[in-house]
Amino acid sequence: MRNSLLDPYEDLPRDVVVTSNDYAAESTFPRHAHRRGQFAFAARGTISVATPQGRWLVPPRRACWVPAGLAHEMTMRGPVTMLNAFLSAEAADAVALPEQCRVFAVSALLQQLLEAAVDLPPLYDEDGRAGKLMQLLVAEIASMPTLSLHAPLPADARLARVCRALFDTPSLATRLDDVAAEAGMSRRTFTRLFRADTGIGFAEWRQQVCLLVAIERLGQGQAVTRVALDLGYASPSAFSAAFRRVLGCSPSRYVEA
Repeated sequence: MRNSLLDPYEDLPRDVVVTSNDYAAESTFPRHAHRRGQFAFAARGTISVATPQGRWLVPPRRACWVPAGLAHEMTMRGPVTMLNAFLSAEAADAVALPEQCRVFAVSALLQQLLEAAVDLPPLYDEDGRAGKLMQLLVAEIASMPTLSLHAPLPADARLARVCRALFDTPSLATRLDDVAAEAGMSRRTFTRLFRADTGIGFAEWRQQVCLLVAIERLGQGQAVTRVALDLGYASPSAFSAAFRRVLGCSPSRYVEA
């Protein structure tokens, strides 16, 4: 399923506009870009975001920042309620929001501000209560910590091709020698180019991809044991240890947070 409605407020004379929409599972926005920055909060469900630089996963009650002008795709992993704060370039620059995609934690205050902003009229009074609410909303967005929910995509076409295949079938059992051969490279060349393009080694990247898929599957209600074994972990405890090391809590606690 594809949606064509992107941002009906591109030309609205306000620095910040907040919208709310419900989407069916697997709804997809094909590659597009906004003239405003997009802070997409997953009030319900999980969102997958892809750009030429990599993939990001937005679990429930987290958000993704997509800078203005950045081409991206979005896919809803299950039914999704999304609250979007669209920020002008000037508003984003004023609080130094990043020039790359990022996944952010969302505080209870920020969630309440987003929910309140949805009910404001499009041409709200910038000098009144509504304008102050929007100013606080932007300040709160800028104060949120970023989360390690990103797997970079190499710029080299040969590396990118095998990485896209691994996005679709992730497993810790995937061997470096096999992917190097698939890319038509020696192990040494693959390792050197991969780190140069992504900033991390292949083993770390492979684990990050597995963790992104794990979060998605856990959010769909799959059991920890099933997810761990499907992704090639030796045991559920090994999976939980890796999950905790990267994300700071157990898989079950992360999904419930």
